[in-house]
Amino acid sequence: MRETREATQAIVIEHLVKRFPRAQSNAVDDISFCVRHGETFGLLGPNGAGKTTTIGILTTLTLPTSGRVTIGGTDVVIDPIGAKQRIAVVPQRNNLDRSLRVGEILTYHAAYHGVARRERVARANSLLAEFGLAERSKQKLGWLSGGLEQRVMLARALMHEPEVLFLDEPTNNLDPQARLFLWERLRALKERGVTVVLTTHDMEEADRLCERIAIMDQGRLLALDTPAGLKRLVPGGTMLELRLRAPDAVVAGRAMEDGATHSLHDRFTRSFRSLPGVTRIEPLVDATMPAPYSRAPRKSSSRSARSCSICASRHQALKTCSFI
Repeated sequence: MRETREATQAIVIEHLVKRFPRAQSNAVDDISFCVRHGETFGLLGPNGAGKTTTIGILTTLTLPTSGRVTIGGTDVVIDPIGAKQRIAVVPQRNNLDRSLRVGEILTYHAAYHGVARRERVARANSLLAEFGLAERSKQKLGWLSGGLEQRVMLARALMHEPEVLFLDEPTNNLDPQARLFLWERLRALKERGVTVVLTTHDMEEADRLCERIAIMDQGRLLALDTPAGLKRLVPGGTMLELRLRAPDAVVAGRAMEDGATHSLHDRFTRSFRSLPGVTRIEPLVDATMPAPYSRAPRKSSSRSARSCSICASRHQALKTCSFI
């Protein structure tokens, strides 16, 4: 059973644990998942969630405390050299050799992986053209912007035609234009059948690029699903809160009357309920308010969800509406 799964999956992770010396908790805490051949897979989570540690284990840079990881059926602990021949890595931090010219960076990397001279020169020229670097092949890195250096790192990673490409927060600190260019290249790699695993804390990036996303926090795997499936788990989207004050004429002379503020509450509640997408209004009491405080939040629709909260005091009426 295990052999069959490892043959059909690009990556198989089973009960992976990593605890660093003197640490009080696991950096990676018993996670298991698989990545299919040709899939673009995302690891999403805040800084310190364990994403980079997980990538470090998958790319043989870090030994796991326990668990098992295979890349194309090759165990990364038992046969790290065999695993490295199948993968490529674009690290979070720039590790390019600044003593070399751009073209040399690519050809030296291919030579390290045993690519013949004629073939590596042809691959380098092809990749430099694809990444818009053909005119810079003779330049050193000091002449390149950060975005162009990121292109060089990605081109270098592809020189030995890896089966699996790992990218650790690849668009970090890139300007919007460089970011979109990198996204286009990653989509092109998917069309070629390259398995891509990327870590990110950018939800938009994960949504646009990944077929499935694993959400990590504090070393644990919290959820794993398609972007659409994960969105269904969230009751709302972006919330915009609007605070509306009723005209003085509306409440003048009536603020002390019993039911005056509740009448305003009912009036606005009916108005908000009539908005498209509102499915429910829930009362909520806020003990920090001097007077009754009701809130009508969550609701969801296929396109948007709306909620409202209405606050009324005995001396004035203050309405708050949140739209999601």
